[in-house]
Amino acid sequence: MGGAHPTSAMAKKKEKAEKGTAAPPPTPRLQTLYEEQIVPQLKEKLGRTNRLSLPRLEKIVVSMGVGSAIADKKHIEEATAALAEITGQKPVRCKARKSIAAFRLRAGLDVGCKVTLRRARMYEFLDRLISLALPRVRDFRGLNPDALDGNGNYSLGLNEQLVFPELNPDKYTRVQGMNITICSQSGSDDEMRELLRAFGMPFRREDTAA
Repeated sequence: MGGAHPTSAMAKKKEKAEKGTAAPPPTPRLQTLYEEQIVPQLKEKLGRTNRLSLPRLEKIVVSMGVGSAIADKKHIEEATAALAEITGQKPVRCKARKSIAAFRLRAGLDVGCKVTLRRARMYEFLDRLISLALPRVRDFRGLNPDALDGNGNYSLGLNEQLVFPELNPDKYTRVQGMNITICSQSGSDDEMRELLRAFGMPFRREDTAA
């Protein structure tokens, strides 16, 4: 009486075992590049043997300011959905801190969204940014090599989200820009610039020649 059928119990146990032995996701290409090629290069160039003292990426913050959401809340929904597709992670809504009557802005209103990427997703996003998105920017002539904040963090802006090919242009018809901040643990602008060059960041040619 009662109890699970032996065959059913065995099938569930087999299914559980198969799930437990699933292959781990592949290591991102840029992460492998950093560990196998960039680290030895940096050790030689900076004259350091301690791997932990070398510059490395900490996180990437991708944000969208959506001022038009004051007039139409649908715009913040579109921006959030686009950012989720681009980064593969659910964005956090950014709210206005103060009320400004001249702009019809109320404190607490959603005026933007952002995502903080770490580890594998950070490397995957940087790879797509360098390999796919930046080459699709119209009249692209290279990034500013001096857009660092003095603490080893590099920032850049994109005028439209459709440079990321994963977005369907029929779905996202409104132009929406974004800001991207790449944060390192080095604390040095020069070391961060060297690290980004090693990853293939397309800085302006005159700087590369210099």
